[in-house]
Amino acid sequence: MPSTFPKLLVVTECSPNAAGGGAAVIRQMLREWPADRLFWWSCFPDRDRLFDRQVAAHRVARIPAKLYPSRRWCRTKTWWLEKIWLPWATGHFRNTLKILKPDAVWVIPHAWSIPPVTAVLPQSKIGFHVSLHDYADVRGNVIRFGAERCRRLAAMADQLYASAVTRDAICQPMLDDLRARTGRDGVVARAGLEQSDFDWLSAPSEKRTEVVRIGYAGTILVENEFVLLVRALARIRPQLPQPVRLDFFGNHSYQSRGWFDAAWMQEHGNLAAAELAKALRQCTWGFAPMGLVDDDPRYNRFSLPTKFVSYLAAGLPIITLGHPESSVVRMATTHNVGLCLTTGNLEDVSAQLLPALSDPRPEITYADGIRRCAEMEFDTRRMRAALYDGLRQCAASTRTGPV
Repeated sequence: MPSTFPKLLVVTECSPNAAGGGAAVIRQMLREWPADRLFWWSCFPDRDRLFDRQVAAHRVARIPAKLYPSRRWCRTKTWWLEKIWLPWATGHFRNTLKILKPDAVWVIPHAWSIPPVTAVLPQSKIGFHVSLHDYADVRGNVIRFGAERCRRLAAMADQLYASAVTRDAICQPMLDDLRARTGRDGVVARAGLEQSDFDWLSAPSEKRTEVVRIGYAGTILVENEFVLLVRALARIRPQLPQPVRLDFFGNHSYQSRGWFDAAWMQEHGNLAAAELAKALRQCTWGFAPMGLVDDDPRYNRFSLPTKFVSYLAAGLPIITLGHPESSVVRMATTHNVGLCLTTGNLEDVSAQLLPALSDPRPEITYADGIRRCAEMEFDTRRMRAALYDGLRQCAASTRTGPV
């Protein structure tokens, strides 16, 4: 092998500098991978370079934004993707392998990247690693793409996982579920804390604020649960010893929502990783909601929002809200990282929030749980080393190049 870093092709739907938790995990894991040994295939081009992830080449089987299924004309758009775009994208991916001749491929199966990759990669002679961050048949995808199509996508993702040389998933429950269905083992890999984050957690806390700032990073995926928090905060604000503020960090704006109140809510836009970390450290709490009703178990039980890790890295106690079997609630109750809410009753939520938000130093109250959770569950150095070992195994298994 010409280098301790094999010539690596990353394959997923998103671009190298895309917003969102999934892309953030990939970039963090590739932090030490040299750009001249890194290549990328995706369904979307880079819109900007906010995160400055450099690659040697980026090949795009582009899906026009107006034709990506969202809320309108979903059936027509998905038909177009399957009948017109998919055959072309399959050829594009096969050609990418022939042109780039990677030593190893890292696949993060997501949505429409799954079918062309499944059609080509398992039949090639290239060793590949698969990382599953979310299941393809979560409710949001079913609404956009249709239930039957999502079942096919999920089956393809399982096929990729089973065919891989090495593999990982976002949490232990997902690994257990995959092992039961595919017979294949893997390791846990997800967003985590770097050494600088652990240093921050170990430093004496000097945070004092005249405002209770609750940070929310990313897109609101469970709006009913989010609104429950907003209503509870509105109810207890007059009783709190300090003013409270909701700070939004992400790519979406919510100022047009009926619940948004500019008097005590503020949007900060999408920030680069270092800027986001700095901004979150100025907050008092982080908020990590999932569904209170377990009607989307493929998301609730087997996904772990990256925002949870971002809050830990900032030393923030976390307000978790969700079904008792959801991943964030189980993590929060195991390690006591903050206030854990599992009820949709407004009075109960308000009653639990009031004493928690009245604590003048919650970052000290929950410091031990935050550090323990970070060290046991989210050590990036350990997870990155395991991923790199897996990618090198993939490269060693690669024979004569793509067919």
